[in-house]
Amino acid sequence: MAPLSDFVKAYDVRGLVPEQLSPEVARALGVAFAEVVVIPDGQSGIVIGHDMRPSSPELSTAFADGVTSRGVDVAMLGLTSTDELYYASGALDRPGAMFTASHNPARYNGIKLCRSAARPIGQDTGLAEVRDLAEWLLGSPTGLYAATGGPGTVEVRDLLADYATFLRSLVDLRGIRPLTVVVDAANGMGGHTVPAVLGTAAGLPALPVTVIPLYFELDGTFPNHEANPLDPANLVDLQAAVTRHGADLGLAFDGDADRCFVVDADGHAVSASAITALVAAREIERARAAGDREIRVVHNVISSRAVAEVVREHKAEPVRARVGHSFIKAEMARTGAVFGGEHSAHYYFRDFWFADTGMLAAMHVLAALGEQDGPLAELAAGYERYASSGEINSTVDDAAAIAESLRAWATVRGAAVDELDGLTVTSPDPSGPMWWFNVRASNTEPLLRLNVEAADHETMERVRDEVLGLIRGGAEGDRADD
Repeated sequence: MAPLSDFVKAYDVRGLVPEQLSPEVARALGVAFAEVVVIPDGQSGIVIGHDMRPSSPELSTAFADGVTSRGVDVAMLGLTSTDELYYASGALDRPGAMFTASHNPARYNGIKLCRSAARPIGQDTGLAEVRDLAEWLLGSPTGLYAATGGPGTVEVRDLLADYATFLRSLVDLRGIRPLTVVVDAANGMGGHTVPAVLGTAAGLPALPVTVIPLYFELDGTFPNHEANPLDPANLVDLQAAVTRHGADLGLAFDGDADRCFVVDADGHAVSASAITALVAAREIERARAAGDREIRVVHNVISSRAVAEVVREHKAEPVRARVGHSFIKAEMARTGAVFGGEHSAHYYFRDFWFADTGMLAAMHVLAALGEQDGPLAELAAGYERYASSGEINSTVDDAAAIAESLRAWATVRGAAVDELDGLTVTSPDPSGPMWWFNVRASNTEPLLRLNVEAADHETMERVRDEVLGLIRGGAEGDRADD
């Protein structure tokens, strides 16, 4: 059996089935979750949901068996998106477990865990202890299968309509102009939640939104394309469908539907930073209308400079954070931020227990577009102000030595340097074209990730090529947007 440390990652569990994540391992993780998190937190029950992968029902049932063996009750939600699981955790005030491997290929599965009210769990906040106890239990079958505290109960709950109703209460789409939207669910959980939230599948009234479905059939083998819209190759079908149908926009969800990507009527992708800025402006005004005075928005260090500019233009405070949901959520909780966004199309809302939901972000885009008469490209142009390289990955042998050479490069030019997350270098001349770049080391691979942004394409390309020359030193590298 593979060591659990091989696939219990910094923020979740993500492994091959059944070589790494088997029903026995899932049961052990359920026992450990109950003993490390649920019972010490004074909770008597949890919620469990799963995606459409073939292995998800069996793995989630095994996890539930482990939890109930420790006297903890379980509400089984069945098929659900990750953000619906977060809704259940928040609305019921219970810890949760979501069985999904998000955008990973079909041979993978995983678990996203949270405390009550959708509070995140990572290596530093309980996941390492869950992993270690589960590993010990797997070496001690007597302990793994021993029942303590009396058997917990299992009930089946369907919260899809409640989830859809809650999201509609946060963004009112009833008064917008009629819109046509193509939605690519990539055979993932968006095919389950979009008809409920934007349609009438959950028994809610019809909205002035016509949804043209693309790959809504739930199929964890992903027969059409990978459920990873961060890869431009997986947006091709959506872009073609938007132009073919003359739609107002397109939406692409990943496998567990917690991330949402947007394309305009011409099929051009709208950057996640632009969506972050657009939604931030709306959430700031919403909070101000509710009486908030000190309003903050969190963004990660590689979001476009336009995000902070838009936040300040709306008389709110931008807050920079490290890349990663645990850092964004922690910073939002610390500052009471109304909203948070990442370049990877994760969008976090204070009114959604500081958790991420691609569906709610999509509803904001629909509302913003439907409340005015222009096309999305025109609306987005106000938030896409600079030229960006996208994320460029380079395989390296000595990341520390490269970082030192980049610091020296910046020092010679008098550029500003900060190290909140990797190395961020900013142009020194306020009278010249603006540019900045960030270089971060991967947590799991020998890669350096470079992001460059500048006032214009020429400046961006010049800085990109010069920095890549220092990073690669003539070695091969790979361009990626993930």
